[in-house]
Amino acid sequence: MTIGLTGPPGVGKSTLGSAIVRKARALGKTVGVISVDPSSPYSQGALLGDRIRLTEHFTDRDVFIRSMASRGHLGGLSGATADAVLLMDAFGLDVILIETVGVGQSEIEIAELAQTTIVALQPGSGDSIQVLKAGILEVADIFVVNKADHPMANQLKREIRSMMEMLDFTGWVPELIMTQAVSGKGLEELWNAIQNHAEYLRHSGEIHDRRREAYEHQVRQLVLGRLQRRLEHELGNVAVNGIDPYEAAEKMLGAFGVQHVILGDDAARRATPRATVKGL
Repeated sequence: MTIGLTGPPGVGKSTLGSAIVRKARALGKTVGVISVDPSSPYSQGALLGDRIRLTEHFTDRDVFIRSMASRGHLGGLSGATADAVLLMDAFGLDVILIETVGVGQSEIEIAELAQTTIVALQPGSGDSIQVLKAGILEVADIFVVNKADHPMANQLKREIRSMMEMLDFTGWVPELIMTQAVSGKGLEELWNAIQNHAEYLRHSGEIHDRRREAYEHQVRQLVLGRLQRRLEHELGNVAVNGIDPYEAAEKMLGAFGVQHVILGDDAARRATPRATVKGL
């Protein structure tokens, strides 16, 4: 069981994740936790501070915690997250919990890697328009309104319900759970929702689709990682003096074996850039 936990910064993901680990251990399950923290764009360092909320599990031999820095990787994960998931699965851990970086409105990469994606939200963090335009909500298998004791918690719940009515769900309809992670309120309902989604995946056969998506995600990240390193290398070889960005980009694409098509004059070419990749 691979569970992805994502949401904006400050929503209480780490505290909620600790509560999920506590529940899984109470049921006798072994747990692996992958906690991804953002890296500094300047020093490239990372605090890896989410472990602070997991102190109660440090001495548990059946809980393995691995902190990771995002190292500039977009999408809320680290480039090595998929590898860590595979290793934890190979070692036979029953539950793998992936906690992402505090993400914004469109970082939905976790949905490609996790079998069950939990999107945690907190009251008072924005108006209904922000809820409606957040693309991250469309990948949720379970919605969690954390800090349920907040005066605006019920309003957020109504806004999520309204947003769900605008979406066309095929198969699984996301469950909406109210929690208070510090006190453990709503944790039983959340765990039941996780179990319900796991049962749905097995009975519907979608578990195979999720595993294929996780495989494709890992292949994609390996390819993009190598292309990124090659790009950084080639960028240093491009003479930028007197060359506009479009011409420089074409030189870069040429280094990758991509053939560009020049249409008309320079202005038309810039307005309609096209490229064909060899072999495709």
